[in-house]
Amino acid sequence: MAKSIFALNRPLTPSEMSDRRRSLVRLGLAWLAMMQVMMFALPGYLRIEAGPNDSLEVLDWAIFLMNWASLALTVPVVIYAAWPVWQGVARSFSERRVTMDIPVATSMVAAFIPSATATLSGHGEVYFDSVTMFIAFLLTARYFETRARQSVEAAQGGAQLEALCRPLIAQSDRVASIFILTQLGVAFAIAAFWWWTQPEHALSILVALLVMSCPCALALAAPMSLAATHASLAAYPDMSQQQRTALFTRTRRITRENLYGSLIWHVLTMPLAAVGWVTPWLAALFMFVSSAAVVLNAWRLYSIPADSGCVNMPKGLSPKTLA
Repeated sequence: MAKSIFALNRPLTPSEMSDRRRSLVRLGLAWLAMMQVMMFALPGYLRIEAGPNDSLEVLDWAIFLMNWASLALTVPVVIYAAWPVWQGVARSFSERRVTMDIPVATSMVAAFIPSATATLSGHGEVYFDSVTMFIAFLLTARYFETRARQSVEAAQGGAQLEALCRPLIAQSDRVASIFILTQLGVAFAIAAFWWWTQPEHALSILVALLVMSCPCALALAAPMSLAATHASLAAYPDMSQQQRTALFTRTRRITRENLYGSLIWHVLTMPLAAVGWVTPWLAALFMFVSSAAVVLNAWRLYSIPADSGCVNMPKGLSPKTLA
């Protein structure tokens, strides 16, 4: 019986073990680089023009060195740790469809290229901390999704579960696609306005808008709910038809909650970034919070009916729920 997304009902295949090792290496690299780059970014946040000239010269030299160190750490994160994103972009272009990997890649490029240019020239702001934080949070969310999928046997639930999966995933993809195209257009339009009025703030606002436009929570809405439902079915394979029907009904409801709740979250937070109140690193944190909320809400579906006789039963399906 699976107790969490880290407990498997079956041994992993060699291919799955290899993918898991690579995912852990990429995840570890992203988090280690993020912590170091955020530490290297501290001198830039401490710089103020009111200090003595000699102190500013020393601080500027420290910022110059830290920017180069941050660049050296960010390059492998963008190329290697985020490699699944670039693969997803290639698939999207080959299949001629819009996926969440496109705004993710756009956000990374929009933050990394100007930061690298500013480091090479010695002038301008850098956003390496935002880039590494964004990638680390994104890989974390995707890793939990993968582990949730692997924690259950796909065969549990039969044709009913397959019939439940298709419309939920299709609905999620449709909403995410519309959101991606709309948000990208809005982000570049707002950035163009700032470039025309106050160009010194345009890049920072564009990066924040692109990071916050990443539909990570939207993309997790259906897969996480379905993974939790899989886990509940695997934990209690003798579930009655009435119990299974009640579980599927809750799955549809929670999927809609995650889908439209994350959409509302994006709509409410985007204006904050549009007026310059949200920095790129804070935008990455907002993205992670919305994804974590989706995961936690979806995992409420991982529950065992009250009449199963199990000890330490998690909260969820109950006699009232099944009535």
